[in-house]
Amino acid sequence: MAFSLWIDGEEVEAEEGQTLLEVARAHGKEVPVICYHPATTANALCRICVVEVERQRLLQPACIVRAAPGMKVSTQSERVRRARRTILEMLASTVDLSDAPEIQAMLETYQADPERFPEAHPRHVPIKDDNPVYIRDYAKCILCWRCVQVCAEDAQYTYAINFSGRGYETQIATFYDHPLPETTCVFCGQCIGVCPTGALKPKLEFLLETTGSPEGVLEQLAAHWSQRRRRRA
Repeated sequence: MAFSLWIDGEEVEAEEGQTLLEVARAHGKEVPVICYHPATTANALCRICVVEVERQRLLQPACIVRAAPGMKVSTQSERVRRARRTILEMLASTVDLSDAPEIQAMLETYQADPERFPEAHPRHVPIKDDNPVYIRDYAKCILCWRCVQVCAEDAQYTYAINFSGRGYETQIATFYDHPLPETTCVFCGQCIGVCPTGALKPKLEFLLETTGSPEGVLEQLAAHWSQRRRRRA
């Protein structure tokens, strides 16, 4: 059943069950997202999609809040823009966003200052290179949960990875931090496909970036397999 609501002063039509994000996008309204992905369950973790709803004390995450008749929604109020800017500044102060062009564009759009929190401690996590398919660089991980979701009920049902730790120490990990080949991972690559920051990257792409040439990739691979043969000998 269709009904009307107002977004940024414009009366628009919505269908029962639609989220504010879906309605806004259907009518050409720009609402930024980071943790949201159309192939995964929305959990409103990053809060970058917050909007202001009249008579609501708190800003509402558009990816999970359902549209309702008569709602008056603002997607770009000063309060909304300030909240998004602060979220982006906190991300930039602790995470390596060098491989996240969409988030870098948001930093510019919302005039976020990456140096606003100089006392913050950027994450320095060693790259995990424990399999022949892809690397895990959790210094670039923003804990969006997309990879965990596609590894679980949203797609693969293998449950190889999940959250580990608490607070600032939270990160994505395997059970007891085992190497990926010792987990239920089937190396389907779906986690790589939904990662927004380059924290998960195909091995060949990573080697090409680090060596700078196809010849360098071949040398790296040859050295790797030579080392494995010596271990087995």
